[in-house]
Amino acid sequence: MSLNRPIIDLDEGWAQMEIGIAKLKRILADEPRVSFVSDEYMHLYTTIYNMCTQKSPHDYSQQLYDKYRGAFDDYVTFTKHGEFLLRELVLRWKNHKVMVRWLCRFFHYLDRYFITRRSLPALKSVGWESFKTLAFDELKATVTTILITMVDKDRDGQIIDRTLVKNVLDIYIELGHDPARNQSAPDPPYEKDFEDAFRQGTIDYYSKKAQTWIVEDTCPEYMLKAEMCLQKEKERVAHYLHSSTEPKLMEAAQGELLARHIDQILKKENSGCKVLLCNEKVEDLSRMFRLFSRIKDGLPPVSKTFQEHVNEVGMSLLKQAVDAAASKKNEKRDVVSALELDYVRKILDLHDKYMAYVINSFQNHTLFHKALKEAFEVVCNKDVAGCTSAELFASYCDSILRKGGIEKLSDEAIEGNLEKARKKLGRRLLFDKNGNDELERSLLAKLKQYFGGQFTSKMEGMLTDIILAKDNQTKYEKYISRNPELHPSVDLSVQVLTTGYWPTYKSSEINLPSEMVKCVEVFKGFYQSVTKYRKMNWIYSLGNCNIIGRFELKPIELIVTTYQGALLLLFNESERLSFSEIVTQLNLSEDDTVRVLHSLSCGKYKILNKEPNSRTISPNDVFEFNHKFTDKMRRIKVQLPPSDEKKKVIDDVNKDRRFAIDAALVRIMKSRKIMTHQNLVAECVEQLSRMFKPDIKMIKRRIEDLITREYLERDKDSANSYRYLA
Repeated sequence: MSLNRPIIDLDEGWAQMEIGIAKLKRILADEPRVSFVSDEYMHLYTTIYNMCTQKSPHDYSQQLYDKYRGAFDDYVTFTKHGEFLLRELVLRWKNHKVMVRWLCRFFHYLDRYFITRRSLPALKSVGWESFKTLAFDELKATVTTILITMVDKDRDGQIIDRTLVKNVLDIYIELGHDPARNQSAPDPPYEKDFEDAFRQGTIDYYSKKAQTWIVEDTCPEYMLKAEMCLQKEKERVAHYLHSSTEPKLMEAAQGELLARHIDQILKKENSGCKVLLCNEKVEDLSRMFRLFSRIKDGLPPVSKTFQEHVNEVGMSLLKQAVDAAASKKNEKRDVVSALELDYVRKILDLHDKYMAYVINSFQNHTLFHKALKEAFEVVCNKDVAGCTSAELFASYCDSILRKGGIEKLSDEAIEGNLEKARKKLGRRLLFDKNGNDELERSLLAKLKQYFGGQFTSKMEGMLTDIILAKDNQTKYEKYISRNPELHPSVDLSVQVLTTGYWPTYKSSEINLPSEMVKCVEVFKGFYQSVTKYRKMNWIYSLGNCNIIGRFELKPIELIVTTYQGALLLLFNESERLSFSEIVTQLNLSEDDTVRVLHSLSCGKYKILNKEPNSRTISPNDVFEFNHKFTDKMRRIKVQLPPSDEKKKVIDDVNKDRRFAIDAALVRIMKSRKIMTHQNLVAECVEQLSRMFKPDIKMIKRRIEDLITREYLERDKDSANSYRYLA
């Protein structure tokens, strides 16, 4: 290799580079039969290399770095408008990235040495910044306005080019990322130049819609529209918005559709919350709960309305009983008693009715339990014909138990009522740590005096078991302290129950983790040393435990059932476990496993990640420990869903799908105005197939429902076609 390499002058060398750059632009413009050959590429690379490695004053590294930046200046001019401007922007950005990639290859020597030594922005970053400064910053306000207009058209049911919207938004996102350092730039364009304006656009759009709907529609119609809109906004994120937009978008939409109009929705004349309660519109009440649970302080007004309604109905029953007793005051006492006991029956039926609302429509929420309790406290603290509610309920119990009493019930019904009382007592004794044993004993003593020892014998035995359990626990702890070699790695508390006294509890055999097995074995040894004539059967379904979850951000104490704890401890040995592996290792029934996995992966606390991500548990699912889980509390209780949770979740999914089908049908018909049944069903299936496989029968039912609600009508000229009603 010759050491006397000829000097390349700056103007001479850059003239050669300009020829190469001009050819690159022709290639990007899709001129036919224009391409680079390897010799041309090597010549351009070598030219830059030579100009950067010449001795001073002929080292032109800095000048070439500046000229590289200027190479993009005349490439980023735009002439089109509207959606055509967006298409041109997408094409230019695509070509610009290709151009940056090629020029980075030509100027690669700068990146390797000159830029590294001077700590200058890398060539790729300079190329990105050139497009942003020379093109994007000039157009961003116009482009953002066009995008928001297109989204509003999408919201109105018009067909837009969603791929185009996504491609443009990808430019915002890419320009907010430094490609050389692989990190986000300060004030990323997506957040600063699009997201803020889009959020305000969303507020403006739904503000106008809500003001119209709140006047024109009934409460159920308004809520259905709001729910459909919120569902479509979620879909919108999946189609073309960045996932980080979802919480801000939903907050804006929910604020305008729900939070701003909560009083108007709840108190809507002839269709508000009280009317829905009076007319037993369970489905609409469920929708109301789902919607208002999304917004801050949304549920208290609903629970207050529920409480007021229950109180009014209860007070109405009370007034009827008082009036009836007053009209019969001169008649026989047993006639009056019959009226009073009829009132008790109605009150009990009323409580059962609204408890069903709390459990089903209001998803067992504590606010509604509290509202129901306080409403009945007001009613039950009133007297009827000189008798307190306590006396009336005591008389009612007496009539159930007394042979030949007023309340004629079968033996099975009486036994059922008693079993309910015993189960309630069992739950209080086992799980209410703040319960008052003295009050329980005092009540049992009175019941024993009134009804006899046989009536209270089992319940007295339950109380005795609880007292003995406390003594046993003290003895167990002393036993452990005397035998430190037996001390298990975790603390254990056990309640020994006498089989004949307590209700029957479901028990499943389960393969306990080694930590729990040692605890059980040590307690068995202790108990055999105390008594040799009693056999122990462990009821793991009633157990609970506290375990520490060591997550990335902080450790969190988890209060879980024995089943949940045993399942979580499996992940100490394996990062990922399939559903079938969990069932096999725990030796737990599939139904119980589904309930436990649902509580840990689909409920409020996502302690396990599930694949695929859905609201139901299936045998094909795979689970892994969620190391990124966190919560503002350092101690949380993970509730286990009721045994019918699987069916409930499926029902919820079907409800959600029904709303999605409604939204798709309305959107299609709004844009097409008239369609045949076959075409409408086919297009609905096509639109929804990205989310789930819709059931054809369900689509037919939703069409009929939309006709009933006057969103659609059958075409008078063609019975197999539908028309959209504005």
